[in-house]
Amino acid sequence: MAGGSDIFYGGIPVFRGFARLMDPTLYAPLPDDWTVGVADIVESTKAIAAQRYKAVNMAGAAVVAAVTNALEGREFPFVFGGDGASFAVAPADLDKAREALAATARWVHDDLDLVLRVALVPMAAIRAAGADVRVARFGPSANLSYAMFSGGGLAYADAAMKRAEFAVDPAPQGTQPDLSGLSCRFEVMPSARGVILSVLVLPAKNADPASFRKVIEDIVVRVEKSPDAGRPVPASGPPLHWPPQGMEYEARARRRGPLALRRAVVLTFTLWAYTLMRFNIPVGKFAPKRYLQQVVENSDFRKFDDGLRMILDCTPELASDIEQRLAAAAAQGIVRYGLHEQDAAMMTCFTPSVMRADHVHFIDGARGGYASAATVLKARAV
Repeated sequence: MAGGSDIFYGGIPVFRGFARLMDPTLYAPLPDDWTVGVADIVESTKAIAAQRYKAVNMAGAAVVAAVTNALEGREFPFVFGGDGASFAVAPADLDKAREALAATARWVHDDLDLVLRVALVPMAAIRAAGADVRVARFGPSANLSYAMFSGGGLAYADAAMKRAEFAVDPAPQGTQPDLSGLSCRFEVMPSARGVILSVLVLPAKNADPASFRKVIEDIVVRVEKSPDAGRPVPASGPPLHWPPQGMEYEARARRRGPLALRRAVVLTFTLWAYTLMRFNIPVGKFAPKRYLQQVVENSDFRKFDDGLRMILDCTPELASDIEQRLAAAAAQGIVRYGLHEQDAAMMTCFTPSVMRADHVHFIDGARGGYASAATVLKARAV
């Protein structure tokens, strides 16, 4: 039973060409009876300072994986934010989403030693506050689409969560979410063009919407002209070694058996997977080269969720050009922004089935990423 999830979101046409993302006609208002879920890591800045980048990203991606698995793979709009995630669900899926969020908060605390705060905010509350949630679907490839959000509703929900409103408490100790398909086996991806740039651009308070749209479109046009639109994932796919750096997190994401046994299972399975990928050995319908190409095409390195987020592999000149354009717009009271430069990007994967082409790969900076860009943005606002 679809439970309403596919009726709304599945009916939104997929648009191609990221430069169109600010076209308001692409966005459909979320139904009044839907609910917005938000989650983020408390004190993620401290975790980043302690170089716990993979743990932070794993926690954010776990929110998407847990809710997706709880909804049995039904489509719903979501966005990965580095140290958290946001999504929306239909009324029939609300209870399952709540259970998945509570279980994920418990798992993040017990297995990652982080605090994940989560909230479920009704659309009625968001619209009563004068905000909205409008959803579009961007197709980076023929394989899948990602949700884009506008209207200020996610920002309202995030602020409400941080005020401890609409909170979802962690599940009882020992509860584990279904994180099947969640992994982080690929190595970090060094910059090929000079800089991995984390970009976060939000509208300034009372900013003119048309002016904000113009700034975002200007930035996107600049990036689109760069090689491969700044995609930080190499054309041949990200580096893959064995044992993988993320093996411990993948073992902890498994649900059954003592941790030592889970580690052994993951170690064995990843060696088998590495051998297939390294020597391009097809198994049944699984073709390693085709899978790697899909990984590249499906990489989620740019998005819009009430603001522009991008992880770019770009030249220092382009990074400087972007900063100059944003600084000028900030001086005019149009945007608030944060940029963070690092030498590599990282990937966290959600692959429910390697036999399907719609596996999703979340990209963040490997030395601070979106969380560090957000810290810069907040510091500028003081």
